[in-house]
Amino acid sequence: MRKEKYVAGLICLLCVLSLTSCQKVKNLFGKKKSATTGWAYNDPENGGIEYTKVKHTKAGPGLIFIPGGTFVMGRTQEDVMGENNNIQRRVTVASFYMDETEVRNIDWLEYLNWLGRVYVNYPEVAKRALPDTLVWRDQLGYNEPMVKNYLRFPAYAEYPVVGVSWEQATEYCIWRTDRVNEQMLVDKKVLKHDPEGQQDENNFNTEAYLSGQYAGAVYKNYKGNGREARPVKWEDGLLLPSYRLPTEAEWEYAAYGLIGNTEDERVAGTRIYPWNGSWVRNDEKKHRGKMMANFRRARGDYMGVAGFANDGWGYTAPVKSFWPNDFGLYDMAGNVNEWVFDVYRPLSFQDMAEFNPFRGNIFKVPMTDGNGNIVEKDSLGRIRYRNQTDVELANRENYRIADNRNYRDGDLQSRISNEIDWKSGMDRGTSEMYYANQKEVTTLLNDEARVYKGGSWKDGTYWLSPGGRRYLNQKKAANDIGFRCAMSQIGYK
Repeated sequence: MRKEKYVAGLICLLCVLSLTSCQKVKNLFGKKKSATTGWAYNDPENGGIEYTKVKHTKAGPGLIFIPGGTFVMGRTQEDVMGENNNIQRRVTVASFYMDETEVRNIDWLEYLNWLGRVYVNYPEVAKRALPDTLVWRDQLGYNEPMVKNYLRFPAYAEYPVVGVSWEQATEYCIWRTDRVNEQMLVDKKVLKHDPEGQQDENNFNTEAYLSGQYAGAVYKNYKGNGREARPVKWEDGLLLPSYRLPTEAEWEYAAYGLIGNTEDERVAGTRIYPWNGSWVRNDEKKHRGKMMANFRRARGDYMGVAGFANDGWGYTAPVKSFWPNDFGLYDMAGNVNEWVFDVYRPLSFQDMAEFNPFRGNIFKVPMTDGNGNIVEKDSLGRIRYRNQTDVELANRENYRIADNRNYRDGDLQSRISNEIDWKSGMDRGTSEMYYANQKEVTTLLNDEARVYKGGSWKDGTYWLSPGGRRYLNQKKAANDIGFRCAMSQIGYK
């Protein structure tokens, strides 16, 4: 009996200590009072600021956390193409999230279905999102079954979508952001799904909602940390940042997955591919000899010999058909090439920043009225943006122009000599070089040339290296280029 009382007393004491400890932690992080003024947080009676302690954003659907770090960006094998466009350089990438697999056909069909259902009065919106299925055609090859079936036949639902341009992929990322955030508000019982009312420009858009330009079908207002019911604000930490294409540096860093070779800040060995070794077959006993990716093994050999077809896929393969890398990402080599965010320049690695390197920034601001209020939305229900003006940038030190896709590449800051007149292409989206006799030198490179990486089902092993890079106009598509989405991590995990 005495023992039972002792145990009961001990439990009560632990509970008291636990509550006291929690209260101290609560005060430590300033959830009750400001550490600088003593004013109470989340107190509507004295106008106290609302404060929510959030360490970091959560991963959106389909995303895997990629812890940031430093790595050597660029080629890890001989430059047999002689392009010299991926010179090695050490950079650092911040933590971010990335899709586990490429975007699939079923994902794109969901997108098309939503566009057709919502933009009833704007059918051209869904039409613009249609993949180019004719990319499968070959003048001297028979691929008509793929033209007709690859996108819509259910047997191909888990295959990566192709025939999608960089511009279409970017639009998909915007759409996905809004659908994920809308569903989060529905799950929190802030909004209700309203298929009938959310048509044309009345559909949910994250930025329009946060700026008060969208109300929607309200289930109940969010109370936040105070007692006042209101719409959700960005400061509540509930909504996710934008889905987007990964930058080239992010994609390459994620593809190498060097966490498997790292210990105490030492990288034991670099990688040619997203796996160890200079070979493309699995060396584990259970799977020994199996191909690590879907690619063209040799001229005329796309899948191996009947009866032991290895890698076994003539065209693309379903996502997750091969082994993931050390980050848990599938098909970072082979299957399909993947669009990344960057504008292509051969010497980008020499110009870009050491931290989060990227070429392609266009700095914009929302369209507002004379009082600074956001007032304009387009026919898709999105906030309108415009490039920042020279007047707005007059006193800036960190950047002086809005469109930086062509920065330090053909403008006055990178003039080669006095005998060559470089015309800045900032207004026209390209750089054109004129000699003294006005003879024009043409190039395929302009501000619409976008990088794609990773190798595909019809590429040789050379292109499976994450350091490889090629480019295509952002309006064009191919039967060997797909994409996956990324998301910046806000905060620290």
